[in-house]
Parts: sequence; structure tokens; C-alpha cells
Amino acid sequence: MRTGDTPHRPQPGPGGDLTDEATYERVRTAQAASSGRALSRRGMLRLSASAGLGAALGAAAASRSAFADPATAPATAGATATGIVKPLPPELFIPQGTNAEMRWEAMRGQGHLTQVDRFFVRNHVATPLVDVRTWRLKLWGTGLRGAPPESRPVEFSYEDLLGMRAETITSFIECTGNGRSFYASQQGQEVSGTPWKLGAVGVARWRGVPLSAVLERAGLTPEAVDILPRGLDADYVDKGENLGRVRRPLPVAKALKDVLLAYEMNGAPLPPDHGFPVRLVVPSWVGVANIKWVGDIQVADEPLFSPWNTRYYRLFGPGYPPEGSAPLTRMNVKSAFELPWDAPLPARPQVLHGRSWSGTGRVRKVEVSADGGRTWRHARLRDRHADPRGWVRWEFPWRPDGPGHHELLARATDDTGASQPSTAPYNTLGYLFGAVVRHPVTVS
Repeated sequence: MRTGDTPHRPQPGPGGDLTDEATYERVRTAQAASSGRALSRRGMLRLSASAGLGAALGAAAASRSAFADPATAPATAGATATGIVKPLPPELFIPQGTNAEMRWEAMRGQGHLTQVDRFFVRNHVATPLVDVRTWRLKLWGTGLRGAPPESRPVEFSYEDLLGMRAETITSFIECTGNGRSFYASQQGQEVSGTPWKLGAVGVARWRGVPLSAVLERAGLTPEAVDILPRGLDADYVDKGENLGRVRRPLPVAKALKDVLLAYEMNGAPLPPDHGFPVRLVVPSWVGVANIKWVGDIQVADEPLFSPWNTRYYRLFGPGYPPEGSAPLTRMNVKSAFELPWDAPLPARPQVLHGRSWSGTGRVRKVEVSADGGRTWRHARLRDRHADPRGWVRWEFPWRPDGPGHHELLARATDDTGASQPSTAPYNTLGYLFGAVVRHPVTVS
């Protein structure tokens, strides 16, 4: 950690990865100090490969220049037309512009966590490829001791973070627009935005440094009110207007409570599409708060604003003031079947599987209807003691009453009493669709 002159975007180095000799030794030493055990050279190479670093980038990054300037990464790194680095096999993903939606049938038979190869991708622009050797996290602003606005940033290197006390949490991350397509298909309401079904969510085990520890080490003052993390992806342009890099204010109270600066996902370094080298994990909150590829964090003694809490991620429409609702924070309750959309099912007794999650509390019950909502029965919960920031797997025995088209419904209730309604309150941007989803199947 050190101080500099002015906050600025970390400049890319000549390229490289964690298998570079000098960096490997620094990371290995820092991880040993952090975890009490050192990874072997083979272990570090394995972790690096599994995270998409070095050789695992394959055709997407054929040279060591893969970790280049984020602004030019799509052209130099051979990224796909979506700007996403990892493979997107059609049996696992539905392409959605610069995003990739997970197919829920891809979770059938999987464990509690969502593996990287099927974790959804939400990008405003192309995935940047960042040089870990030159990356620095910079904190600056009026909410730090001895740090006037735009001066004296406090810097942390990747090795600095690896050397600090680490924590591991299991948490879902979910796009705020998950389920957006159902405003139109179920409620006949026009909304704008990516037409997700329910696959813009995933649960992972995240490891990193509590943001509170970094803020305290940087000199957080009692007067601090908001922080503003900013990613290293390229500037986002909306209808010809350059809005700059993605950034979303977060109250200091939430930042100090349970937010993680994560550098691992499911036991391996973060893959590029999921925030390498470091991202925020903000449990239970809207996906946009979980800034990927964090480059700097402004800390202020007054409220902060960006297009991502003024223009977007508020509720607009009938019943809301012209400026919209307050900025969105917690996600709501949802359920999904581990089935293809309009799935073909056999006309015999079977067990249906699904998952439910909530940003407001632990899921305590799930009910399923196999007759379009006329009657409901309890599903059997498989993860009663799972982390409430994750999800609960459930199963439901079903004997179809005959061939033909059916609608399967699932609704969850959490321990605060929050449950899934039959319809979702309308908003023009299609956020927070939490109503029961009618999942079509065909029995033959």
C-alpha cells in the first residue's frame, strides 16, 4: 500500500499472467501469509488455468498480451462478438447481446454452487483483460483522513490484498432485470432492457478481503457517507452519450457490514468475465452494486451519484415520481425449475427439481402447483442450513394427470414473510420481476 499524487485509471503493462516467475513468487508468498499454507508451483498453475489465465484463455487470448488495455481488449484478445471471453456453448447459455444467460436446465444434477462454465455474464461493454502485475486499487476522497478531493490516493496491489486477512462467503449475484421478459409474456406490459428469463443469477463461493478492512486501512473517517467503486471496463455509451465507466454508489454502512473485495470464485482466481483481478461482492443487493474489475473507490463525506443510481436502477412509471423511486438495493424472492423452457416430459411419475432465493431473508418454504395455480403443495427443501445469501434447492414429486400442455408454478417465502405474488408491480425498465413464473411443459 502506498500513496500517490492523483487518482487515475491504472495503466496497462506489457501483459502477463500469474505464471510469470516474479509474479508467481510474490503471489505464492502473499497467499502463504494469508492462508497459512503455500500453493505449489503446480497448484498455482492449476488454479491459474482453471480461472482462464494463461493457457486457459486458449483461442480467446493466444499470446501473453491477453491482459492488455481494457479499452482494446476485444480487438487484441480475440474475444467473441459478445465481448465475452469464456466459451458460451448453446446447451449452457442464451446469448443476450453483450450478456449471456444461463439455461436453467444446465443446473440439473449440479451441486449447490454455479460452476464458472455456466455462471451468467452481465456486461455493459466487452470484458476487459487486466494486467495483474500493474493493477492497483486506489482509494481517494473526502471520506479519508488527510485526503482532500482528488488527491493522495491510497493504493493496494494484488499482493497487498492477498496478504490481508481473508474471508469466504457463499452468495448469489443476480441482475436486477432478471425475469424482465415476463412483464411482457405474462403481464402484457412493455418494458425496455435485456429480455432475461430467470437465468441471470448464480451462486458462488467468494473469497477475498472485507471491504471494511481496506477502508479502515485507507483511513476511513467517521464523516464518510458513501463510497463509489468504479470498474476498469471501457466507457459505456448510451444512445450516443458517453456515461463513463460503470460505477455505482454504496452507503458506507453497507460497505462496512458484509461487502467483500473478492479475488477468488469457487476456489480459483476470478475469471476475466467475472471480475479478474478483483470485484465487489455485495450480498443480497442488486447485481449492479457488485462492480467487476474494480480500479478505484471514491470515499466521500456526502452522498454520491452516478447514472447507475439516478438514470438506471430506480423504478420509473405510473405511481412513481418523475425522478423515479429511491435507488434499488435488495433483490426480491424468486424461484426457478431446473427445466428447459417448454420442456418435453414423460407421462409417468417423476421428481421436479428447482431452486429458490431471496435478498431479504432465508427461504423457509417453497410451494409448487402443477395445475397452473389452482392448487399448491409443499416442495421438499434440500438446503435448510445453507447460507441465506445463497439459494435453496428443492424437489417435488409429480404424477402428470395426462398428456398435453401444463404450466408448472413455484413460489417461495422467506423468513421475513416476503413471498412471490401472482403479478409484479410494473416499472418501465423491467426491474425486480418477482412474481410467480408460469413454466410451460409438454407431457407425452
